[in-house]
Amino acid sequence: MGWIYLLIAGVLECLWAIGLKYSDGFTRLWPSLITAVLIVVSLALLSFAMRTIPVGTAYAVWSGIGASALAIVGILFMQEPGGALRIFCIGMIIAGVVGLKLVGGEGSTA
Repeated sequence: MGWIYLLIAGVLECLWAIGLKYSDGFTRLWPSLITAVLIVVSLALLSFAMRTIPVGTAYAVWSGIGASALAIVGILFMQEPGGALRIFCIGMIIAGVVGLKLVGGEGSTA
């Protein structure tokens, strides 16, 4: 269940990061409120995931999901550069996240 929480937390991280852009420095009410709720829920789910996934693995996967997904969203929808080297680097982040899952990210955190 921890990995499901972590995946959802990572997706919510992407959404709240986009929300930060649209909140305009927390000067727009509704985007700011939605962003704040997404932040709280994302961090709560990350915390739940850390019950069964080591903190280093959970945080690396959570931030990796956010970093790679937002870079892809930026390329596809926000006219950010998408050269071969940038795409390769995004692939390396994804490979690292998958690698952390494959090498046994679950276990005792004590």
